[in-house]
Amino acid sequence: MQYTNLGRTGLVVSRLCLGTMNFGPRTSEEDSHAIMDQALEMGINFFDTANRYGRDVRLGYTEEIIGNWLGADRSRRDRIVLATKVYGPMGDGVNDRGLSAYHIRKACEDSLRRLQTDHIDLYQMHHVQRETPWEEIWQAMEILVQQGKVLYVGSSNFAALHIAQAQHAAEKRNFMGLVSEQSRYSLASRMIELEVIPACRAYGLGLIPYSPLGGGLLAGSGHATGDRARARLEGASEDVRSQLHKYEDLCDELGEKPADVALAWMLRNPAVTAPILGPRTVEQLEESLRALEIELTPDIVHQLDEIWPGPGGEAPEAYAW
Repeated sequence: MQYTNLGRTGLVVSRLCLGTMNFGPRTSEEDSHAIMDQALEMGINFFDTANRYGRDVRLGYTEEIIGNWLGADRSRRDRIVLATKVYGPMGDGVNDRGLSAYHIRKACEDSLRRLQTDHIDLYQMHHVQRETPWEEIWQAMEILVQQGKVLYVGSSNFAALHIAQAQHAAEKRNFMGLVSEQSRYSLASRMIELEVIPACRAYGLGLIPYSPLGGGLLAGSGHATGDRARARLEGASEDVRSQLHKYEDLCDELGEKPADVALAWMLRNPAVTAPILGPRTVEQLEESLRALEIELTPDIVHQLDEIWPGPGGEAPEAYAW
C-alpha cells in the first residue's frame, strides 16, 4: 500500500479509501466485516462513511455495521482513520438536518454512538448550507474539536466559492478550517478541474474523489455489476457508448482492466489524496490494488484526455484568454 498526507495535515492515510455506502443495503453485515478485515490486511487505513448511509434499510445502518466491527475488536479503532458526514435529514423534525449548531452537535453524538467510538477523525459536511452562517458552523465544530470528539473537519460537494468562504471565516477565528474536500470526480466527470481542484490546491485541502469509476461506467461494459452500474450503461447516449468503446479498446491494448486504468489515472493527479472505493465484495476490493502499480505514460494520458476531455483546464483560461 502507498500512503500520503491528508492535504496540509500531518495525518497519513492510504492512497485508497474504503467507501462503505454498500454496507447494509447491498452487502450483508457479515460480508461488510470481511471487507473491512481485508482492507486492514491490505494496508488500507482510511475508511469513509456517512450518517445517512444504509437508509434503504434504516438511517444510520452503515455506521452501526462499522460500529459493531469496531466493538468486536477495540484494537481496530487505532488502526484506521475514520471519516463520516453530517448534513442530510436524519429524522422528521425541522432541525434534524442541515448545518446548524443544533444539528451538528446532535448528529455527531448520534454518529459516535452508532460507530461505538469516542471520536471521529474526519467530520465532513456532506453539502453546503447557504442559510447557516459560517460563524455558527465553525463555532460548533470548534467545540467538538475542543471536546476531542472530532479531530479534523472536511467538506463534500462544495464549490470553490464555498471552500474559499469557509477558509476565510475559519482564518478569522484562528481555526484550521477545512482539510479535505470530497467531490464527484472521474475520467467521465471532470468538471471539478475547472475551479474546485485549484481551490483545494490553494488552500491545502486533500481531494477525496467519490464515484471514481463513474458509477460503474468505467468498470467496463463486460464487468459492470449492480443495478446502478447496468442502468448507467443501458442509459448511456451514443456518444458516451462510443467513448466507452474507445476507452475499453485502449485498456485492452494496455492489457489492463478499465477500472484499474481509471483509478491509476486519478492517482497520478497530485491533488488527489485517495479515491473512494465502493466494493460490494472482498474480491472487488482486492482487485483495486492493481491500480497502484500502473504507470501511465504521457502518451497514454493524452489518449485518455482525447477520449474523456475535461473542461479545458482551469478557470479562467478554460473559457477565456
